[in-house]
Amino acid sequence: MKEHIETDECIESCGLNRNFFGISSDDLLEPQFVSKLCAPACYQECPNIVDLYFNLAAGEDLCNKNKKLQSSGAAEDGVDAPAPSPSIF
Repeated sequence: MKEHIETDECIESCGLNRNFFGISSDDLLEPQFVSKLCAPACYQECPNIVDLYFNLAAGEDLCNKNKKLQSSGAAEDGVDAPAPSPSIF
């Protein structure tokens, strides 16, 4: 949500710290983090955080698929990778 700032309670419910907020897909490999991100207190109340991590995961997946296409030679045959969806950031 544009111009919406998450509350401290929201940040905490997602397992994050406002003073140290790095963006990394490595967090998505941690079951504890994913559990907090998907819990109702975070998922339903913190739309910007959820969108951020979902877009990060989708973007990483897109890039991995593109690498596979390039390594298989499909990209050289005129097959383009799909365009990324617009971000709400």
